[in-house]
Amino acid sequence: MIYYVIALVVILFDQLTKWLVVQHMEIRESIPLIENVLYLTSHRNSGAAFGILQGQMWLFFLATLIVIGVVIYYIRLYGKDQPWFGLSLGLVLGGAIGNFIDRVLFGAVVDFIDTYIFSYNFPIFNVADSALVVGVIMLMIHVIREEKTQGKS
Repeated sequence: MIYYVIALVVILFDQLTKWLVVQHMEIRESIPLIENVLYLTSHRNSGAAFGILQGQMWLFFLATLIVIGVVIYYIRLYGKDQPWFGLSLGLVLGGAIGNFIDRVLFGAVVDFIDTYIFSYNFPIFNVADSALVVGVIMLMIHVIREEKTQGKS
């Protein structure tokens, strides 16, 4: 199905960008792309989003395997009939696997997109994180739309 291809594209782009960072940048090295707005900053995160749960690798392995299983189950169950839902799940699957690969290979996730929004230094993230966030937002939109549709019945 196309949703697995989407996940694969996310994984490949995520791993390529992380490989480039690992090969060509020192940890904590920062390259300004747009001064005071966007930087490439080599960072490793052994926790979850925003650095929470540092060092709890067993929890991330278990949670990721459960997420992957649930996402594949729902893609198989609803993917054909609900393309928006399937696309969101494909993004979540690709993002989850992309960060899982890092945890297995490096014991931490390679992050490198460093942004400042109105002088707020947003936590450093990567392509997999972006796919996860977009996928989850799409899932929330899907759930809201479904609830509205169910309410009209």
